[in-house]
Amino acid sequence: MKKALSILTTFVLVLSYSCKEQKKMEEGPTQMEEVMAVHDEVMPKMGKLGKLVGELKSKVDTTALGQEYESAMKELQEANNSMMEWMMNFGNRFDSDEILDGKELTEEKQQWLNEEEVKVEALREQINSSIAKAEALLSEE
Repeated sequence: MKKALSILTTFVLVLSYSCKEQKKMEEGPTQMEEVMAVHDEVMPKMGKLGKLVGELKSKVDTTALGQEYESAMKELQEANNSMMEWMMNFGNRFDSDEILDGKELTEEKQQWLNEEEVKVEALREQINSSIAKAEALLSEE
């Protein structure tokens, strides 16, 4: 009887865990996961930002075209600085359990996450547009 009860208890625990995981999969990513996905999307582009800055820097001079190169270079540098600032501020607002393990957020932190979601979307746009502008400018050569 004890063995049957033990097996039944184990079965119920496994079943409830499976249902919880299935429900989570059906619900899709959390807001935190979505914010981190944007970060993970743009973070690899930081190397490209640096490379483009290097290419543009050598072309900056006092001519009109040289000034366009400088403007594009500054936009890339601002995008890089924005990314570093966003990561630092985000890390100051949330701990690793909240970011990586889905720890429940307080009402205040939920409001912060709403703000951070808007900020990271703007950051994605800033990074992508500065890269596109620099690449377009460099391809005109």
